[in-house]
Amino acid sequence: MRRGGLRIQYNAPVVLSFALLSLGVLLLDRFTGGRSTRTLFCVYRSSFRDLGTYPRFVLHVLGHLSYEHYIGNMMMILVVGPPLEERYGSRSLFWAIFITALVSGMVHWLFFPGTALMGASGVVFMMIVMSSLSGMREGCIPLTLILVLLLYLGGEIVDGVTLADNVSQLTHIIGGLCGAFLGVSMRR
Repeated sequence: MRRGGLRIQYNAPVVLSFALLSLGVLLLDRFTGGRSTRTLFCVYRSSFRDLGTYPRFVLHVLGHLSYEHYIGNMMMILVVGPPLEERYGSRSLFWAIFITALVSGMVHWLFFPGTALMGASGVVFMMIVMSSLSGMREGCIPLTLILVLLLYLGGEIVDGVTLADNVSQLTHIIGGLCGAFLGVSMRR
């Protein structure tokens, strides 16, 4: 029996560290007038001679345009992420985030030379799809996965074709595809 009552537990270290690092990047952005984010925390077409190009392929997921942008992504990550981290383990979830960031960063760098990309929405979509796979049994495709793919990814495809906004639907789609691939791979 323990004395002293309840204590706070750092229950999902990868998810919580990601959220705190992203908050730190947002605060640093405000402190530096946006220079830190332009330098390290958004991905855009730059020369391979620029040493900042390489970390930006991954670090762009930590940068956010505003507090609202940060909160929108972190609320989903903080809800969906801890059960994933518990199921797959911290190391596996870290690598899933890293791979999703790298793939979405490289695709954006390659195909969208005139724009910059930042934010964790690709990671959010990866986690959403992975969580819908968590109840998968051998030889069965979960109906939740089908609905997630239809509703979220289908909606992103439609939005990508019909809307001219500042949201990267391709990043959401890449995140979802990474989630599907990694979720199935990690189950094995």
